[in-house]
Amino acid sequence: MPEDVLFCWSGGKDSAMALHALQSARGYRVTALLTTVTEEYDRISMHGVRRVLLDRQAESIGLPLHAVLIPPQCDNTTYEARMKEAVGERLAQGMRRVAFGDIFLEDLRAYREKNLAQLGMEAMFPIWKRDTRELARDFVRLGFRAIAVCVDPRVLDPSFVGRSLDESFFADLPPGVDPCGENGEFHTFVFDGPIFHKPIQFQIGEKVTRDGFCFCDLLPV
Repeated sequence: MPEDVLFCWSGGKDSAMALHALQSARGYRVTALLTTVTEEYDRISMHGVRRVLLDRQAESIGLPLHAVLIPPQCDNTTYEARMKEAVGERLAQGMRRVAFGDIFLEDLRAYREKNLAQLGMEAMFPIWKRDTRELARDFVRLGFRAIAVCVDPRVLDPSFVGRSLDESFFADLPPGVDPCGENGEFHTFVFDGPIFHKPIQFQIGEKVTRDGFCFCDLLPV
């Protein structure tokens, strides 16, 4: 009997690869997605993607979505309290594992494991320690399609925001930028691939700079 797993979904490439890996493995069954949404903007936190496109991702994946609402510039205390409440609801239903798309940030892994351990739950990391160059190649090879929706201009040229994550995107990344943006260099929105029943339709909207980051708005079609 497969064990039920809650998946922390960001809407981006690492989440997509981790979910694909987990769904391909035996012994586990992802039953729901959990995403933090900034309540004042109604967008995926940090990525800036509209809630309606997040909902369409979940619909196309075929999993229920639990949105955890957090305020702008959310402090850790508020974030942890709201995540604890959301995850605790799944714990009450008998779920014991929560999966994440993290790849190599040890401090972030330890943080997640500590918070879940306080609830008597375990964290899972399906693509942990995978080579990020290899992951980027596999992302393209498996037929995933995504667009860069947020770029940190301190480490990556703003021209990358709004670009599709194809072979040329990864080839053009400068030295020192992780191919998967694991250090926060860029964030993405995945709109097609093997985990989806149908592509997510959208149009590219305005590109803006806010709070020190460059964002590309995506307009639902």
